[in-house]
Amino acid sequence: MTYIKTRLKRDIVIDSVITLHYFEYMKDFIFQGESHDFWEFLYVDKGTVSVRSDDDWLTLNTGDIIFHKPNEFHAIRSIGKNSPNLVAVSFTTESPAISFFCNKSFTLDMQERSLISLIIREARDTFSTPMHIPSVEQVQIKSETPFASQQMVLQYLELFLITVCRNHQESAGHAQTLVRRSSPEKEMANETLLDQIIQYMGYHICERLTVTAICEDFSMSRSALQTLFHDKEGCGAIDYFNAMKIERAKEIIREGSMNYTEIAYFLSYSSLPYFSKQFKKATGMSPLKYSSSIKGMTEALKKTSTKNRKREIK
Repeated sequence: MTYIKTRLKRDIVIDSVITLHYFEYMKDFIFQGESHDFWEFLYVDKGTVSVRSDDDWLTLNTGDIIFHKPNEFHAIRSIGKNSPNLVAVSFTTESPAISFFCNKSFTLDMQERSLISLIIREARDTFSTPMHIPSVEQVQIKSETPFASQQMVLQYLELFLITVCRNHQESAGHAQTLVRRSSPEKEMANETLLDQIIQYMGYHICERLTVTAICEDFSMSRSALQTLFHDKEGCGAIDYFNAMKIERAKEIIREGSMNYTEIAYFLSYSSLPYFSKQFKKATGMSPLKYSSSIKGMTEALKKTSTKNRKREIK
């Protein structure tokens, strides 16, 4: 028999790593921006940031990633309520397939997020340069590293890019392609407005609040109100308000200060059966069953605490 070798094609090959960072930024973090002649991606491990890509702005939340092609200007600004944690990796490649990532942003699934974690873990074992310092412009290799750790960094990075490319082929050019969004200033203004409306809802928790009333008190249109809540909270304004009512009902049940009829009247439900129906729809259990479960957990904790004290005395 004559055996003939087959050379396998490598669609994405990373030539070198420029920087690899894991940042834990302050809530008011701002990066004014830069451009360079190599690829970079920014992954949001926690928080919300507004990212500029040339003249476009995109809001990224936890689990989102954006790719910047060579010589593309990019800047970052934190706009969320929490301090952001960000992963930034820059690299060089001559592979034509990398063009898939031009002007792309995606929400990563668990498999893709796990690969990001593997890249970070291997990089910590490989590089001596701190990953949290933005001024680092070249990674340095540790004097002692696990066997083939440098190769593992490259292969994890290549595997990540290939996986993302495979998983998001169908969505490319559609909803997850970079789109023009509002500026960070507008995003921050929306965050402030949302906080004010939610606070307003809290003041009116015992009433039958309507979209019309909210719009009139905040001088905004119905579409603007609904867009704000769907973008920030993933639901309509009244859906959010109703969820607040259920949370307040749960608090009152735990306090034990009212019976169910009184709670329904206090929160302006039309009747006890309607309150019970809405409560079960939101929590998966009736008010009575919820109360019983809370009491059961409380009793169990008391028994555990008593047993622990007896053991300490012995």
